[in-house]
Amino acid sequence: METEIIQNKIHEIRGVRVMLDFDLAALYQVETKVLKQTVRRNLDRFPEDFMFELTEQEHNSLIISLRSQIVTSNNKGGRRYMPFAFTEHGVIMLASLLRSDIAIQTSIKITRAFVAMRSYIMSTRHLEAELVVLKAKLEMLERNDEDNLEAINDLSEDVRKEIDNIYLAIAALSAKPAAEPDRPAKKIGYK
Repeated sequence: METEIIQNKIHEIRGVRVMLDFDLAALYQVETKVLKQTVRRNLDRFPEDFMFELTEQEHNSLIISLRSQIVTSNNKGGRRYMPFAFTEHGVIMLASLLRSDIAIQTSIKITRAFVAMRSYIMSTRHLEAELVVLKAKLEMLERNDEDNLEAINDLSEDVRKEIDNIYLAIAALSAKPAAEPDRPAKKIGYK
């Protein structure tokens, strides 16, 4: 269940799966402000492939897509700073900086959630590939069915012509030959 809760906090932004600072702060049981201060004091440990700051547009898009989640803001009516987005490696680095037992245990759970999600995505891609193959086979069968129907129609036309020829031949055989007019009929019996 915990893994599922964590997976629900993993988002895809800029083509990368990330967790946001306020979600991580809640999981690590620290204030978002403290988490961000720790990161700012150690920016050299967070290259762009570990952590990046969301743009205002990315943040607004995220809020729209997460309407059901409560995103807290400061008491001045909005965010002064955009949230940080941490990749899996950034989450691990962050846990090493926070150095609490909760941070270590939470980091393990988060890493497991990332691994489970990656596994799920890989199995989904495998299924998608299988579906593409099945779709291609189905299209081929449909084309074959169309070709078969066309062949059946051609065959049935040929069979119809042959049956008509058979009827004509039967009709010709069953017609009575015309009697010869000048020949007298032979009498049957003994003389």
